[in-house]
Amino acid sequence: MAIDPVCKMKVDEKRAPGGMSEYTGQKYFFCAPGCKKAFDKEPEKFLAKK
Repeated sequence: MAIDPVCKMKVDEKRAPGGMSEYTGQKYFFCAPGCKKAFDKEPEKFLAKK
């Protein structure tokens, strides 16, 4: 299981409803298209929260 970097929900990498993005060589999976869109627009905003 992966954690959606936007909303912090658990996401199955094999069936991620929101798809996947790659950023700085790391793959990120999303629970919904809206989370992916927000991440793709400003990835650093969500990764800085780690």
